[in-house]
Amino acid sequence: MPNDMTHLQAEATRQAEICNACRYCEGFCSVFPSMFAERSFAAGDITQLANLCHNCRGCYYSCQYTEPHEFALNLPAALAEVRTESWETFAWPAAPARLFQRHGVALVAALIVGVAALFWAAFALAPASGRGFYAALSHGVMLSIFIPAFLFPVAALSISARRYWAAVGGRRLRIADIKQAARDVATMRNLSGGQGQGCNFEKEDRYSSARRHSHQAVFWGFMLCFASTASGTLLHYGLGLEAPYRLFSLPKLLGVPGGILLTLGAGGMAWLKTRAAKGLGDTRVWGGEMAFVLLLGFVGASGLALYAATGTGAVPALLALHLGAVLALFVTTPYSKMAHGVYRTAALLRDAQR
Repeated sequence: MPNDMTHLQAEATRQAEICNACRYCEGFCSVFPSMFAERSFAAGDITQLANLCHNCRGCYYSCQYTEPHEFALNLPAALAEVRTESWETFAWPAAPARLFQRHGVALVAALIVGVAALFWAAFALAPASGRGFYAALSHGVMLSIFIPAFLFPVAALSISARRYWAAVGGRRLRIADIKQAARDVATMRNLSGGQGQGCNFEKEDRYSSARRHSHQAVFWGFMLCFASTASGTLLHYGLGLEAPYRLFSLPKLLGVPGGILLTLGAGGMAWLKTRAAKGLGDTRVWGGEMAFVLLLGFVGASGLALYAATGTGAVPALLALHLGAVLALFVTTPYSKMAHGVYRTAALLRDAQR
């Protein structure tokens, strides 16, 4: 084992070298063209391959060297374990990384603490006056809670991304690199094994596009929800128009479809995880990943419930539940599966430079 490699990286290297000799999977996802471009692998190369892998599992079901063959290849699992290890290595601050990656209970605890904090704020700091949500929790209190909660993951993930970029030998980006990576992110091409047939995540050797569609629903749902919040901010500070907004206002036209997509997509992802073979991923983090997916779905569902309850006595309790879930999502983002969006994007940018 090379001195700079961990045991997990060394095992992934062994399997990658066998794949490099066989090359049966040459037409598969972006991992294999990148792998076949190398004659030997350093630790940074394996880290890059691990984060380029979307765990579609097509290579496993096509491989002639899986168990009971003596080579015992399981490349999806080997890369998944290196991927988890890399996220824990590059995370900042490092201490909570293993906790949130591997223990769904920690995410649930974060949710409980977040909800309890928002309940306390809603009842102890209730404003003397206000309309809509601001009658339960003042605008100033919301800002004082969520601006730091938003800036923290942005700063933490920026540091993590810089560490990753240095480890994999990333160079200065060109416009063409950014365009290619953005196209791959938007279409999630690698979730279909790069061939457009779908992946083998939950149906073994049969192709399915369900995982890709669920991921796209979550991605675009999250982006619509973010755009809804951004448009509400512009209306509030730019035009002096305060929430609550009507159904045919821009925040609602973006936020309601976004919440529906986020909820349905997260539900689909959770269901698919129960059908997929655990042994083809990193079994150590299955619980943490499932808890994250459920938290993501709860954010969407609680937001929709809060909108439906506008004008009723249920608003304070639903507001605390929803904002508590959002707070938990933000605070755990640098350490939960949410971070994969940053690492995968960085891996696709580095691959575009290849």
